[in-house]
Amino acid sequence: MQPLIADARPVSHYRNGKLRGDDDGPLELLRRGRKDPEVAPGLLEQPRRSWRTDLRPMAKAAARQTRRDPAPSRWAYRMDRLRLTPLFRVVVGVGLPIAAIVIVVVAYFGDADRRAAIVDYAADMRTQFENRPEFMVKLMAIDGASAPVADAIRAMLPVTLPASSFAIDLEAMRATIEQIDAVADARIKVRAGGVLAVDVTERKPAILWRTDKSLEMLDAGGHRVATLLDRNARPDLPVVAGKGAESNVPEALAILNAAQPILPRVRGLVRMGERRWDIVLDRDQRILLPEDDPVAATEQAMAIEAAEAIFARDMADLDLRNSARPTVRLTATAMEAMRQLTENLTKVAGE
Repeated sequence: MQPLIADARPVSHYRNGKLRGDDDGPLELLRRGRKDPEVAPGLLEQPRRSWRTDLRPMAKAAARQTRRDPAPSRWAYRMDRLRLTPLFRVVVGVGLPIAAIVIVVVAYFGDADRRAAIVDYAADMRTQFENRPEFMVKLMAIDGASAPVADAIRAMLPVTLPASSFAIDLEAMRATIEQIDAVADARIKVRAGGVLAVDVTERKPAILWRTDKSLEMLDAGGHRVATLLDRNARPDLPVVAGKGAESNVPEALAILNAAQPILPRVRGLVRMGERRWDIVLDRDQRILLPEDDPVAATEQAMAIEAAEAIFARDMADLDLRNSARPTVRLTATAMEAMRQLTENLTKVAGE
């Protein structure tokens, strides 16, 4: 009996006891020999241990042939190095997710109908939120304004109550209220309970400006307050007239303050040539003030009045345009009386 010769092919070529592509392998012959002794004479008589023992060299040879180099390939090495770079890790960990999200968002919002539906939904949600009862303004309270000014404010405000506080432009309303001449300042806020509070500071009339067509009330800064229909309605206010008088109200008030001793006799101030003032008194008397420093000239006129009581005499004008030479112009009656007095003196001197 001859021993089996080890096959040089690796063990991986064996499956179910026979070689791949070979129907006469040892194990196959053994199975067939058990069924038909004539297939492999003497194979069954061979000890079982002998052919199993002879397969070991085959397995070792196959293992030696299939053993591979443990070092990675060039491409595997490069890929490992690439995965370790920070840029690659950022691109894969951050860039790719962001790119995927952007692609999804762009694809979702690329549909015009879908975008319109989202916009309509957002607008509806905003409207429902703004029209909640706690945000509604139902009343308006105006403080610091007279009845006519309050009525004018209510008529000018471009809002109809009740209205949502989100729909009320407080800054635009404040600018609208301050367009009223009688309003110097306005403050608007929404108080608790749905009340629109308007705090108004009115302008205080300080002087009357007589024009060719009307009589206007001005404040201390020369800003128009209102139109006065009857002078007797405000007899406490002094009057100014002339072109450019409204632009020099602070100076006019300073002159009137300096003329306190004769203020009951003052009828007003007239702006002459848009350069200087004349103080108009009763009895058709005037004080002609200079262009420069009229307040000092007024104080000089008050000193002359205190010393000589000049305005109680029969004079027409006190000219102070030249502060070094005050000049007095007499009335026609005084001039005639002086002429007669001079003639009488001349006659007496001639005799």
